[in-house]
Amino acid sequence: MTGLDCDELVELVTSYLEGRLDRDTERRFNEHLAACDGCDRYLDQFRQTISVLGDDGRRRLAAVSWPFPRACCCWCNDPARS
Repeated sequence: MTGLDCDELVELVTSYLEGRLDRDTERRFNEHLAACDGCDRYLDQFRQTISVLGDDGRRRLAAVSWPFPRACCCWCNDPARS
């Protein structure tokens, strides 16, 4: 199984925070976070937003498709890796 790219990580953030990822996907998620400052910041911002909004905010955030700013992306957005 290959690592996650930033787009895949963004799609999995809510499941990750709710502990609903299988072991392999969670491992790949964490490996990507360790290598990607942009996604690490994205997850931190997501956690902060949930903290401010509370449980109701968490439910509303889960229903929203969050665009990920590609400009702050990491190694997986590097053309040399393609």
